[in-house]
Amino acid sequence: MTQPSIAGQVVLALRDQGLTIATAESLTGGLVCAALVDVPGASLVVRGGIVAYATDLKAALLEVPVDLLAARGAVDPDVASAMADGVRARCGADIGVATTGVAGPDPQDGMPVGTVHLAVAGPGAGRVQVESVLFTGDRNSIRRQSVSSALLLVSRVLDVGAGR
Repeated sequence: MTQPSIAGQVVLALRDQGLTIATAESLTGGLVCAALVDVPGASLVVRGGIVAYATDLKAALLEVPVDLLAARGAVDPDVASAMADGVRARCGADIGVATTGVAGPDPQDGMPVGTVHLAVAGPGAGRVQVESVLFTGDRNSIRRQSVSSALLLVSRVLDVGAGR
């Protein structure tokens, strides 16, 4: 029997814990949500996702404070935190996971290519874990690494075996 993927482990843990999840994605463009819904049974736990690629949509759709975006730009750990909390609230999910960063080929908001901020908002207000990383590789590699890292962060929040 094969070991389930990290997305599979997350879906199983969400199901077992009676929790739901929603995604807020920028640089990953929906890949985190796609990874989750590739897992059979995902419909029991995935509420939906919002791809807010443009900065103004992060404010409009995810309620990221406009002053935060104006002061720091979209590639910021506090923006990731607000995105995760915003999608959790907007989609009525227990868990919100967010990705924002620079996949390349050019720097953005003064941040180098590979800068990524991930966040998971857990059940209850104020429970957000943020992880900031600097990935190397080309655009596709950075996006793939971001998806894997986002799912690992969710698994740690859920206390899943492989994510510990």
